[in-house]
Amino acid sequence: MGKYIVKRVLQFIPVFLGVTLILFALQNIVPGDPIKLIGGDKALSPEVELQLRVRYHLVQADEDGNAILDENGDPVQTSLVDRYLYYMNGLLHGDLGNSYQRKLPVTDIFAQKYPYTVKLAACAIVLEAIMGIGAGIISAVKRYSFWDILVTLTTSILVAVPAFWLGMLLQLFFGVILKDATGGAFSMPISGAGGASSQYQDWMHYVLPTITLASVSTAYAARIMRSQLLDVMNQDYIRTAKAKGLSNRAIIIKHALKNALIPVVTYIGVDFGGMLSGAILTETVFNWPGIGFEVYRAISMRDWPIVMGGVTLIVVVVMVINLLVDISYAFLDPRIRLGGPSDKA
Repeated sequence: MGKYIVKRVLQFIPVFLGVTLILFALQNIVPGDPIKLIGGDKALSPEVELQLRVRYHLVQADEDGNAILDENGDPVQTSLVDRYLYYMNGLLHGDLGNSYQRKLPVTDIFAQKYPYTVKLAACAIVLEAIMGIGAGIISAVKRYSFWDILVTLTTSILVAVPAFWLGMLLQLFFGVILKDATGGAFSMPISGAGGASSQYQDWMHYVLPTITLASVSTAYAARIMRSQLLDVMNQDYIRTAKAKGLSNRAIIIKHALKNALIPVVTYIGVDFGGMLSGAILTETVFNWPGIGFEVYRAISMRDWPIVMGGVTLIVVVVMVINLLVDISYAFLDPRIRLGGPSDKA
């Protein structure tokens, strides 16, 4: 187990370097000057603009912090490699840089936003696990029944409907139509995460974003659960258990469920990593003050330190979650031995 974990951690290094380097290269391709955007409608003076470029290491500077000029009097641009090395050096010291627009350390911004993303992701993953696994089990056990047809039809609809569109439909129904129909007696919050200024209790702000964020994932989890459980129920050892007179409930819980859960756990684990990294569409639709919404605004304003910090967070979280999912295999199925001679992963 220990050798396997070390091996996987070492595999993370080239993946992390590759993703961050590609994003750094894309900064030079995407149109728009982040420094000029700082001034908004009011253009910055050449002196202020040059100072900002020096501060954010976009142009080379001498030991006194003055911009280095070429023979034509133009500032010498910092190469992509030098900027990347500077970013990685700061990252090793826990520094993600400063936001161009907000003039704050990116780590401080994420420290404020990340709790909202974590709480929303936790609510969504609990809903996905309970509803997805539960619906999949019911659909497999009650194969070709009304419940199987209902689960299949519902999951097909959820997979086909874009999450952001579902979110807007929920906002329209619970925030407008239902409120008008009940004369304002009942409605749900459709924006923000609550607080002292909200007329609703804080937990109510999580209901619609949680449903939106978990909808598509729940449908896929239910489909995977149904397919895997049906496949496991046709195995020889399940037939042997039936021949011994075990009840269907005992067979499913004690023998079939653990093996059928392995692909589902993989999917839910990877999905949870994505949710923890910030659900950009869901957070944007509901004006949710999390990482996803912050990264979306940063992209529109070319605030690259926040974008880089967000991508760095996404890569690290997804890799850690994937490692934890792989380790969980050994607990779900004792036959799996990670890092052993028979391990081909």
